[in-house]
Amino acid sequence: MHETLITLQGYVGGDVRIRSAGDTEVATFRVACTPRRWSRRDQSWVDAPTQWYAVNCWRALAHHVDRSVRRGDPVVVHGRLSPNAWTNSEGVEVVTYEVEAQFVGHDLNRGTTSFTKRVRQAPAQGDAGAPAAPQPGTPVDLSDTAAA
Repeated sequence: MHETLITLQGYVGGDVRIRSAGDTEVATFRVACTPRRWSRRDQSWVDAPTQWYAVNCWRALAHHVDRSVRRGDPVVVHGRLSPNAWTNSEGVEVVTYEVEAQFVGHDLNRGTTSFTKRVRQAPAQGDAGAPAAPQPGTPVDLSDTAAA
């Protein structure tokens, strides 16, 4: 359980690609993070080199990311960091970093967004005591969920 968790703040660097891994959806996109530092010597902000990360999202998160995130969007990504070492065609060893996302969202410091709650499937016919799923566009009262 010694995993490296990371939170990235950056911009989506390309289109979200969706694929299947068996019967599971996986969405993949890249995030560009450019750290900025204040230079006392120059009395100005200086950009450090841009760092690129591949982000993989699984199952429902893949579905939602595919429908919500676009190239150029400012995002915040939280997940497990994994380095991958490989040798390129020139024989140089390269290390790339992938994040298996647990959470992805728009960076609201950079703009606004709109949220649509996922509507779950109606309960099976044998589940008489289960609450019915709300219809799309119906306001959802979340006041009693804070105690849960």
